[in-house]
Amino acid sequence: MNEQPRFFEKKLPRTFSGHHGLAHETGLIFEHGREDVSGVDIDPPKNFKPRLGGLERQSPLGLPGLSEPEALRHYVRLSKQNYAIDSGLYPLGSCTMKHNPRLNEKMARLPGFADIHPLQPLSTVQGALELMAQLAHWLTTLTGTEAVALTPKAGAHGEMCGMMAIKAAIAARGEAATRKIVLAPESAHGTNPATAAALGFSVRPIPAGADGLVHPEAVAAALGPDVAAIMLTNPNTCGLFERDIVEIARLVHEAGAYFYCDGANFNAIVGKVRPGDLGVDAMHINLHKTFSTPHGGGGPGAGPVVLSSRLAPFAPVPFLRRDGDSWALVEEKEGSQSFGRMAAFHGQMGMFVRALTYILSHGGDGLAMASENAVLSANYLRVCLKDVMSSPFAERLCMHEVLFDDQWMKDSGVTVLDFAKAMIDEGIHPMTVYFPLVVHGAMLIEPTESESAAFLEMFVATLRDLAFSVKNGEVERFTGAPYYAPRTRLDETGAARKPVLTYKKPVGEREPPVA
Repeated sequence: MNEQPRFFEKKLPRTFSGHHGLAHETGLIFEHGREDVSGVDIDPPKNFKPRLGGLERQSPLGLPGLSEPEALRHYVRLSKQNYAIDSGLYPLGSCTMKHNPRLNEKMARLPGFADIHPLQPLSTVQGALELMAQLAHWLTTLTGTEAVALTPKAGAHGEMCGMMAIKAAIAARGEAATRKIVLAPESAHGTNPATAAALGFSVRPIPAGADGLVHPEAVAAALGPDVAAIMLTNPNTCGLFERDIVEIARLVHEAGAYFYCDGANFNAIVGKVRPGDLGVDAMHINLHKTFSTPHGGGGPGAGPVVLSSRLAPFAPVPFLRRDGDSWALVEEKEGSQSFGRMAAFHGQMGMFVRALTYILSHGGDGLAMASENAVLSANYLRVCLKDVMSSPFAERLCMHEVLFDDQWMKDSGVTVLDFAKAMIDEGIHPMTVYFPLVVHGAMLIEPTESESAAFLEMFVATLRDLAFSVKNGEVERFTGAPYYAPRTRLDETGAARKPVLTYKKPVGEREPPVA
């Protein structure tokens, strides 16, 4: 077989339509829609009398019209430009983009779940409430905690919930005026300090050691009567397990503060470690990261928060309560210590169904195996790539994600961003780049347990080929990438600073052909 020439050595011919084979160019719907076309014909109603009192629109809407086939083609072509976990590996570190089993989707579409309404009488939704109770049981069992709030809609919302419970507990002790500081490691997710600040706390950063871990001495030096809580991620964002977490929890509790754990990386330890046993008082659980519910797409998501016995009395309403043979939702504080309501309704039923389906289909042993496989996959990548890509922790076992840096490409003329763009040409979504900030030129890769050994081997081979290209000085392969994507290298800085948010029809220019 002849070697395929490098793509930057071969200039492809221009096409009149803008299409490239089956890769269709897809413009804005305004560019090929016409105001005089509609995919639906509706006869004017007979004897119609306007009821707007002269306020009817006098000018056309100006919306683009398409025939039914054109509308279908437009959105099908757009869908083909999406990258999804169903089309390839999503190695985003800290995001846990795992497979969403179709069994979950089938269960979520069952009548009684898919068509449930939050205002239905409780007598008509007892099965749904029972499902929520079962999910709550599993979440508290897996985390070793006392209670769970199912209300939060996502991770950041869950953080807010946990920290509001902590704030309420501090207020109940009469220390609201004095405990105004929250400790956050420098490697923390950006939402951690943002959540603390939004609730009126000041954030005191905790430095990480050279080994990427938070040391008890650093925490002890920052503790005092003004500290309300620490917000720690474990495993942390360097992909490492915080080995001193029990000692850190002891110091925090002795100082009268609470321990909030960011649960974004729970997928690495489910069935292996219970955060409650480590001293954690509150932890949000990203159902999409750990229990395979859909990730992204604008939601609605779910971010339940588990609470220790210290914080359980302050959980938000509504919450479940067993009344004889039936379930009830407690909607009011009713004299309890609850901090109150933080959302209109109780969580997101579709996500609850998907998460419980995943849990029941795996069982406790299966959940533990998923954690083991996620950690095994990450360490496989670490070992297979450490001779060509540098890492600050290459010789240490990582958890579910492995962290590389940019030292290996120093003086090559290729940046981390260039490398990530070149991965797009290989049909792979880039890993998380430039995070965590404690490592220069970070490249954080999380394969999850969903990927087969064969797919991981192809991923390794692809990254090794890219790495050898960097070392061989093939700079052009990277600096102009992506070459094969629907759009090539964009001015991302310009787009962020000067976004174009409305469509304006070009003046004096020919409209593009409708394909």
